[in-house]
Amino acid sequence: MQRLDKLLSGTGKWSRREVKLLVKQGRVLADGAPAPSPETKYDPKTAVLAVDGEPVVLSRYTWVMLNKPAGVLSATEDGRGQTVLDLLPTELQKLGLFPVGRLDKDTEGLLLLTNDGQTAHRLLSPKYHVDKVYYARTAGRLEEEDSRAFESGMTLEDGLVCLPAGLEILSAGGTSECLVTLREGKFHQVKRMLAFRGKPVLYLKRLSMGKLTLDTALDSGGFRLLAEEERQMLQNGESGIG
Repeated sequence: MQRLDKLLSGTGKWSRREVKLLVKQGRVLADGAPAPSPETKYDPKTAVLAVDGEPVVLSRYTWVMLNKPAGVLSATEDGRGQTVLDLLPTELQKLGLFPVGRLDKDTEGLLLLTNDGQTAHRLLSPKYHVDKVYYARTAGRLEEEDSRAFESGMTLEDGLVCLPAGLEILSAGGTSECLVTLREGKFHQVKRMLAFRGKPVLYLKRLSMGKLTLDTALDSGGFRLLAEEERQMLQNGESGIG
């Protein structure tokens, strides 16, 4: 049994203060009747809750899609600077969320956060090859020879062996634009592969993981909870991740 304000704030949609106001205004129904107080306890497995007539889906786990900005660390806490958890409201910070994998400090784009350790572990397991698509802007002119090198796989100067990857050239000139598709996630891999080809990365942003694509409505630093169908795809292994 859990307090109503904890159940509703745990969805990430309302703070506990907002839940208190909603209950006071009679806008929260619990099992078909107006909720008597924010402190009233309900069983999350059986309670039927609605706010303003819209059903509230209660879940044991929370999944967040974040458009990570540059300069923010993919960590839960770090004395060196701001972390991705600092971008979330207090109610979500209290849920024990952690990033699923990581993006470099200066890399932007799609990052998932969750408190579902079992599913996150499966998504990150090396035995699963997951397509991850990045937009990159590089110094120097990208050429078809670079695309062929990516397709063939490469061994870098430091001995790192990279699996075959995709390199789609969007524009080429003094600076170039491209889409890079990886099926692995080794340390600084996109940057290291492009640097090996003599085209160092100037800007990097992750656009997708498997079938999950960064929501274009999210501004830099913005976030949203995953939709129920997205959550189900992840947990059922239908998203192309795992």
